[in-house]
Amino acid sequence: MTAPFTETSECRALVLFGATGDLAKRMLWPSLYALHQDGLLPTGFQLIGAATSALTNEAFLTKVREAICVSANASLFEEVAFATFAQRIRYVTVDIQQTGGLDSIKGALRPGPGGVMFYLSTGPQLFGPICLALRDAGLIDPQSRITIEKPIGTDTETARQVNDAIAAAFDEHQVFRIDHYLGKEAVQNLLALRFANAIFEPLWNANAIEQVQITVAEAVGVDGRWPFYDSTGALRDMVQSHMLQLLCLVAMEPPAGFTPSAVRNEKVKVLWSLHPITGNNVETHTVRGQYTAGHTGSEAAVGYLEERGAAAASDTETFVALRVGIDNWRWAGVPFYLRTGKRMAKRSSEIMIQFKPAPFNIFADIGATLAPNALLIKLQPDEMITLTLMHKKPGMNEVKLAQVPLNLSVGETFGQSRRRIAYERMLLDVLRDNSALFVRRDEVEAAWKWIDGIIEGWQSTGYVAKPYSAGSWGPSAAIALTERNGHSWHE
Repeated sequence: MTAPFTETSECRALVLFGATGDLAKRMLWPSLYALHQDGLLPTGFQLIGAATSALTNEAFLTKVREAICVSANASLFEEVAFATFAQRIRYVTVDIQQTGGLDSIKGALRPGPGGVMFYLSTGPQLFGPICLALRDAGLIDPQSRITIEKPIGTDTETARQVNDAIAAAFDEHQVFRIDHYLGKEAVQNLLALRFANAIFEPLWNANAIEQVQITVAEAVGVDGRWPFYDSTGALRDMVQSHMLQLLCLVAMEPPAGFTPSAVRNEKVKVLWSLHPITGNNVETHTVRGQYTAGHTGSEAAVGYLEERGAAAASDTETFVALRVGIDNWRWAGVPFYLRTGKRMAKRSSEIMIQFKPAPFNIFADIGATLAPNALLIKLQPDEMITLTLMHKKPGMNEVKLAQVPLNLSVGETFGQSRRRIAYERMLLDVLRDNSALFVRRDEVEAAWKWIDGIIEGWQSTGYVAKPYSAGSWGPSAAIALTERNGHSWHE
């Protein structure tokens, strides 16, 4: 158990739109329950679930209980704790298209000091209408906060439209655009690794680093999400948000302080510095792929076009690999390789920073070869940081060298504490008005502007998705993407 909530909070309640949806059941209610059990929610803090379904409060609480019991936090479930958690919860039916459709929220909110957190766990087409309905209902005040999920638009223009609609009801400092990857412990450790240790920052540049790889691989397919995914694809779904955020944390300059403005100022500078990928270089700097039938582990897997709800034909990419350049003094000439896909060989999210080789091998005369040092930051399924160094093998006769990993495992170092859902951190940061790890409007639109160039390049060149077998590491063209520079993917 952590210490109870002791900070003075401006919020007195959370209103969760889409309270019966998939994200709410898998992540949000289990996360809120864990925060409650750990004493991290303020006394009297209300939780109001809002959706269009006509449910009694008792029926809704049954759904919340079931969601917690099958979640990653199932081991935390206790009847006594849930009973006190349930006292915070009230379910209301809403209809934003009707005049007075939010009156049920007004009736459920208890009066008192502090603003209200609104969380939109809904389709992006509802972001604007909900924000305007909240404004028109008089539910927004200077202490209110709004949290929204990706995707925020499908290109630069639609992202601006969504952001404009939000801005018509909320000031920018009230808006929390969530990317749950930034709530992962290992991602936050990346900031500590870079800026709390003197040994890395002098080497964190093109003088010492040869290449950077960021991989977000999923073993699962799209399954029942085919209709949504087919209108999105891997580039819009993963690269525009998660992967570019990870790239920003790796490549950003040291911020002036760990404040929201300082951190996000440096992140957006990275996005402004991305070398454009357009029709002129899209075929040499990108790879599109779509999985076909194969095997994931020992189980047979169908191809993308055989998934549930699939159309007869589709060129939507389920795999993307990119070679990205950053045009600034720190990173000029260093390739950043980004790779993401579904039905890959295994589930793995990691960042690999490979340093340049030693300038001279004094051990060459005795037949020893040197491998470059590498820093590997694993995000999932295990969170671990590994620094690979050259080391002499024990022995009395001749000098033999081998690569040796120095591992920092959070579990081994700090004890086997519970692995938290990333949304726990993100929800707590919204409550505490800490937006450092949330995405600012100019970041969203800068990322989309760069992504738009790739999509337009694919369209202008007629670049079709290349097939790859389920259970592999993507199309063979992805190997060529790195080998053209004398590099190989870390696997």
